[in-house]
Amino acid sequence: MAHSDHVQSPNIALLIDADNASHAGLDPVLTVLAELGTVNIRRAYGNWRKQSLKGWADLVHKYGIEPQQQFDLTRGKNATDMKITIDAMDLLFSRRVDGFGIMSSDSDFMPVAMRIRQDGIPVYGFGAGKTPDGFKQACTRFIDVDALIRAERQENGGGKQGKKGEVEEDVVALLIDAYDAAKRDEKGFAALSAVGQRAGNRSSFDVRNYGYTRLRDLIEDIPNFQTEQRENGQVWVKRLR
Repeated sequence: MAHSDHVQSPNIALLIDADNASHAGLDPVLTVLAELGTVNIRRAYGNWRKQSLKGWADLVHKYGIEPQQQFDLTRGKNATDMKITIDAMDLLFSRRVDGFGIMSSDSDFMPVAMRIRQDGIPVYGFGAGKTPDGFKQACTRFIDVDALIRAERQENGGGKQGKKGEVEEDVVALLIDAYDAAKRDEKGFAALSAVGQRAGNRSSFDVRNYGYTRLRDLIEDIPNFQTEQRENGQVWVKRLR
C-alpha cells in the first residue's frame, strides 16, 4: 500500500461533563486544545432533559458535539462520571487518540487522567479554580476555565488585557526549583524552554491560569527572575533571589 506524504494532525478527544462545566468556556477550551492537535471527538455527557443543560444544548450543533444522554437513576451524578470513564478507556485502548481534554471540576476523574498519562498521552483538564488538587495534578496541564473566559472577554472587548492574576508563592517556588535543576551557562542563565519543561514535569500548572499567554511574560513579572533574549531568538532566564 502506498504511503501518503500527508502528515496527519494528532487526534484529540474532548469529553465534557456538562453537569459540571460551564458552556461559556467551550470556545477558549477548543482554542487551547488546538495546540495538541485536531479535536475530532467531542462528546458532552449529562441529563439533557434538565433545564440547567440548555446552554450546552444550544452549542451541540454549532460545535459538532455528540450529546450523550445520562438519566439520573439515583440521587447524585455518578452515572455521568462512569460513562465518561468507560468512554475514555475505550478511546485509550483503541490507540486512535493522541491527546485528551476533560472538561470538569470533579475529582472523580483523577484516576482516569493518571491512567491515560501512564500510556504517555497528554491530558488537559479544564475546570473551575475550586477543582480539587488531586485532579489538577493528575492532568498534564490543568487550566482554570474561568480565567480563560475572562481572558477571551478582555480580548474581544479590545485593548490591553486587564489585571494579571497574582502569581502564587508555590508557583514561584516551582519555577525556582525548575531553574535550579536546569543547566546554566557561566553567567547563571538557563534556557527558558528547559525551565518550562522541568516545571511541567513536576506540576500541572499553566500560565493561562494567571492571565498570561506565555511563560516568558509570567516570569518577567516575577521579581525573582531576569530574562535575556539572545541573537537566535531564544530566551534565557536567571534567578536574582
